[in-house]
Amino acid sequence: MRLDKFLKVSRIIKRRTVAKEIADKGRITINGRAAKSSTDVMPNDELVIKFGNKTLTVQVLQLLETTKKQDAENMYKIVSEEYAKDFREEL
Repeated sequence: MRLDKFLKVSRIIKRRTVAKEIADKGRITINGRAAKSSTDVMPNDELVIKFGNKTLTVQVLQLLETTKKQDAENMYKIVSEEYAKDFREEL
């Protein structure tokens, strides 16, 4: 399954066009390698997604072509979720 489609179906990112844009800007890695929106995602892959001041690391559990909202979270497991330190806190 394409990376942009996985991100949309799993509801990690709500719109496929946004997922494509983030991936094509180099903000997503799969197993430590830079990924484009067309890169294939497989079960057990580890995705690191950087958007805004947040870095989300997830492990792909399963691939589904379509899913209901309540079942979307079964497609992945959150490994870590980090927020960049707000520089204003240091002032």
